[in-house]
Amino acid sequence: MDLDLKNRFFVVTGAGSGFGRAIAERLLAEGAFVLAVARSKDVLESFQAFNPEKLITLSGDISHPSVQQELLEMCQNRTVDGVLINAGGPPAKSFMETDLSDWDEAYRLILRWKVALVKQLIPKMTRQNYGRIVFIESISVKQPIENLVLSNSMRLAVVGFVKSLSMDIASQNVNLNILAPGYHNTAAMQRLFNKKAEMEHISIAEAKESFEKHIPVGKMGEADEMAVLACWLLSPLSRYVTGQTFSHDGGLAKGIFG
Repeated sequence: MDLDLKNRFFVVTGAGSGFGRAIAERLLAEGAFVLAVARSKDVLESFQAFNPEKLITLSGDISHPSVQQELLEMCQNRTVDGVLINAGGPPAKSFMETDLSDWDEAYRLILRWKVALVKQLIPKMTRQNYGRIVFIESISVKQPIENLVLSNSMRLAVVGFVKSLSMDIASQNVNLNILAPGYHNTAAMQRLFNKKAEMEHISIAEAKESFEKHIPVGKMGEADEMAVLACWLLSPLSRYVTGQTFSHDGGLAKGIFG
């Protein structure tokens, strides 16, 4: 299927590994131009060698205002067709393990920077009368994950702001949607394995096996599998889809609308 992504320009944050890297690679394979943002300069330099003609990079922490400003300056003279909003989350903790500073930091890591960046991008997209923004959050927005109270709470706020904004600008051909991944073979899962192993006094391998037992399809997902869905949401073909939260979880979420 031709997703009509060739020569379109996309920003992908968290592009150093995991979902961000897989989606950036898929966009490049579709012939798109990509601005990849990640913390590690070395990782980005290695990635740029993958496709130097269509890949440009920005190293830094996207949650910091200075890095966001640099990103916006790099996009100033370009038509930005789509943006993938993606970054790591807070540490794995139960409610009683947290203090208020953890909640303040979770707000900064999960919600605040996304609001700030999107506020800058939306006027550009509405002037273009075109844009696609996809947020990578977590299946925890539909079904809480144990020992992730900070993520469970703050990611729901992202869903609320995305749904509200999507209704405000739907008539201007700018769509916003959310991907809610379940358990995938990415580095981010390691913190959950470590936490479960610590609390239950089991090995990391046993912790991973315990997670997989709860997945109806029987094993964890792969980042490149979700990348296909993300690219469709970032494409013109998703015109009639906005304000939605899509699970990619192997059947993990038990709700009727999971």
